[in-house]
Amino acid sequence: MANKTAEALALLGLAMRAGAVARGTDGTRRAIQDGSAALVLLARDASDIQQQKVLRLLEHHETPRASVGSRADLGAAIGSAPVSAIAITAESFAEQVLGRLSPEARISPVIQER
Repeated sequence: MANKTAEALALLGLAMRAGAVARGTDGTRRAIQDGSAALVLLARDASDIQQQKVLRLLEHHETPRASVGSRADLGAAIGSAPVSAIAITAESFAEQVLGRLSPEARISPVIQER
């Protein structure tokens, strides 16, 4: 794992302790729906079904999103069991994490008109 990615994952632990993380697919979906998600992170090994649950909601939002680490990596970063998705709800943490991720990790948004 790249050094910058490790730094980004370390920040997730701080964000979790600050109460700025919605964890799991359901928590991430709720954060997207209520507009509190500042950044969505998907595990690279998340199932297609779990990814689609989140990505479908993001079709109508400009929320930054990225694919980083495995489910185990994301879970370990926030001190929990493996998770497929995480939403960071504090803009300051989201900016710091996104700044440490490589451009290849970012998922381009596909915004669709309603």
